[in-house]
This record gives sequence, C-alpha cells and structure tokens, in this order.
Amino acid sequence: MHDMRLTKHEMPVLDPKERSRHFQEVALGYTAQIAREEAQRCLNCRHKPCVEGCPVHINIPSFLKKVVEGDDEGAYQVIAESSTLPAVCGRVCPQESQCEKHCVRGIKGEAVAIGRVERYVADTHLARADKEEVPASNGIKMAVVGAGPAGLTCAGELRRRGYDVTIFEALHVPGGVLVYGIPEFRLPKSIVHAEVEKLKKMGVIIATDVVIGRTLTVDELFEQGFQSVFIGTGAGLPRFMGIPGENLRGVYSANEFLTRVNLMKAYETGSKTPIQRAKRVAVVGGGNVAMDAARCALRLGAEEVSIIYRRSESEMPARKEEVEHAKEEGIVFRMLTNPVAVMGNEDVTHIRCLKMQLGEPDASGRCRPEEVPGSEFDIEVDAVIMAIGTSPNPLIRTTTAGLETNKWGCIVTKDESGLTSRDHVYAGGDAVTGAATVILAMGAGKTAAEAMDDAAKNS
Repeated sequence: MHDMRLTKHEMPVLDPKERSRHFQEVALGYTAQIAREEAQRCLNCRHKPCVEGCPVHINIPSFLKKVVEGDDEGAYQVIAESSTLPAVCGRVCPQESQCEKHCVRGIKGEAVAIGRVERYVADTHLARADKEEVPASNGIKMAVVGAGPAGLTCAGELRRRGYDVTIFEALHVPGGVLVYGIPEFRLPKSIVHAEVEKLKKMGVIIATDVVIGRTLTVDELFEQGFQSVFIGTGAGLPRFMGIPGENLRGVYSANEFLTRVNLMKAYETGSKTPIQRAKRVAVVGGGNVAMDAARCALRLGAEEVSIIYRRSESEMPARKEEVEHAKEEGIVFRMLTNPVAVMGNEDVTHIRCLKMQLGEPDASGRCRPEEVPGSEFDIEVDAVIMAIGTSPNPLIRTTTAGLETNKWGCIVTKDESGLTSRDHVYAGGDAVTGAATVILAMGAGKTAAEAMDDAAKNS
C-alpha cells in the first residue's frame, strides 16, 4: 500500500537564529519512522527512471523497499553495491536535478526524498560500526592520486575487485573537497572520516602529505610496480575576476577562505589558523561554494553578508535548499549586480558594482547579463570572497610527459572510461570536467575503476 502523500516529509533542521552562530549540522536527518513513511511513497516503477538519473546507478527502488521492510542494513548493502560514500551523497548530492528529477511521484506532487532516506540508511550503518569485509588480494597494485570523491570511489571499487590500492593524497587529511571545501554544518567531518575509515578497513592504503608531481611523479609510480594510475586531483586552483583591487588585504578566493575554515578549523575557539573576522562581507558568485562561503562568514561573526550575482536568482546554479537556508539565516541577495572594482588603500573598504539586465540567451542557454550604463554604486565591505569557480592545479600536467590537457588545464580523456593520452593512466572528476559535483566525480571514479579492472584482466 503506497502513501498517498503528494509532498515529501520535511527535513528537520536547526532554528536559523540559533544555527547561524555555530558550525553544527543544520539538517538533522530523518527518524526511522519518517524514513519508512517516506520510502513507502515509492511506486516501485518497472522502468526505474530514478536509477537512470543517478550517476553511480544505485538500485533506488530496491533500497527503499528494504527500508519499508525495516531492513536498514539490507538497504545499506544495496546502496553499497553502487556507491562508496552514501553518507556523504545523502547530504550533498543535488538529488533534485538527478534521481528525484526522474521520480514519477514528482508528476503529481513531490518526488520521493531519495537523498534524505539514503542519508538515514548510511548514518544508521555507520552508527553500528560493523567490520568491513576485506576482499582477498590478487597481487596487482593500483595507484590513485587524490583522496577526494573521485579517488576514494575509484579506490573502493578497485579494492572490492581484489586489487592492492594505494591512494596518494597531497593534504594531511584524506577527503579532498569534502574536508577542505564543504562546511561542517552541511557535511560533518566525522562523517567523511567514518567513510574513509571504512575504506581503510577494506585494506585501502592512504599515504597523506604526498604531492604527486613533487614528492613522486606519475612515471615513478609505474617504476614502483603500479599497473595503472588514476588521477583524481580535483580543481583546486582559484579563479579571480581580473578587476582592480583584487590584491587588497581582505580579498579571498573562496577556496582559501573555506580551506582555512573547514580543514584548518579557523572557526574553533583558540584556533591558530589566521582568518579575518570581517563585519561586512561580499561574496561574489551564485553556486553552492558561494552559499558555503557566505554562511561561514556569518558564523565567524559578520554582521552583514551579501551574495553578489550578475544574473537573476532563477539562473543561480546553487541548490534551492542551500539558497533557502542562506536566506533563512539573513544573508542578503543582490541579484543582477556585477563587481567592477574592489576599493581601499591597503585594506578593503568598498566594492564597486554595476547593475545588470538580462539580454538574449548565450551559449549556455541562460540569458546573457548586460551592464546598465551609468548604474555604478558602492557597497561598504571589509572582506570580499571570490566564488566564481576553480580550475585544475597545473602540477600533474607539467610533470607528466605526454598527458594531454585542454585550454582550461583539464585532463583530456578518450571516452567514458577515463583513459587519458597516456597508456594505463586514467583520470576523472573535477581534474577532467572542471569544478562539478561530488556525485559526478564519484561516477567517474567508478567508471574508471571498471575500465582499469577490464584492462588488467585483458593484459
């Protein structure tokens, strides 16, 4: 019997006034009762359109059915067949534009809250801290560069197939963007740690503080006996606008600002990580990273935080939920506004902006923003955070002979498998696509692992 509710169960969240002053997780998660009721809304469609919408192809109706039956561990095992990081995905995936977008329930009402139920299942499993099975080794060594979503997924898939996997991570903590980019209030680091520990228990070796391209090169990995190498180094090189004043004190890239806050724990009382606790902050950009930076600035004590975006709100790439949370917390949205200069002597005092209007659609299909002549105005700020995108770090491409990259510095792959212009070198995630989502990086890591497995069996 299916629940006839047209709307999904709301996610319980902390009160905006309370949460905007600390870094505790905002979304509290479903209870067992709510998760079962939500899973009952699934119509168990024959064609499983939701599965097609999932980049790692989780058997969604099957795991939801297990939740309805009260078999939470069985539900977890269904998810684990396809996904290495379910507790992460349940929190940060843009489900509304993927699995839930294709849910038949959404035709007359709201889609099943697949992501929220996935989070419940994963959290329930992690709370039990069961031992992970250690697959038998086949004696073949595989190397993974980067312990972000793409690398962790690739490593998990390879280990499951019996390979001896070593991940080489440049930072001192594995997790990549999950630990340096996404804030604690959206993705607690304890969750990332638990997912990483799960891989270690399966036998994946993680070597931290190893910068491939400096400590070791890709060619030296082959000399050490690794059969194939997967590059999942992400896109950690920040972009700036190229406007006057970007070198003033108080201008951050979102990448640096979020790394200081999240990875280096600048928000903790007594933290030794230097960070400016600004009073009036402008965040330039309209994606999830801009929302994260704005909400972090607020929690560090800012009195006013503005999001400055050159298009209208309907064109913002950020998830609707993140925009709503930011608004609830009192962040000011200045739409159709574009910075032209950062003002100040040594320190930032103002940001000069122009009003914009939307013209004809451009190549992306979105209306092109055009300047309104004579509409200049200043906003008083003491910090500016640029959240307008990132590109891949050039280190790998400059130290690996014969590795083809495009004009944006992204690694070129031949096909879906992730194979690069170098034999036995695969790549995936943001290092290939430029900045995208966690789940797309995971999908790339999974596909590459399957290709690496096929190549090893056929060699």
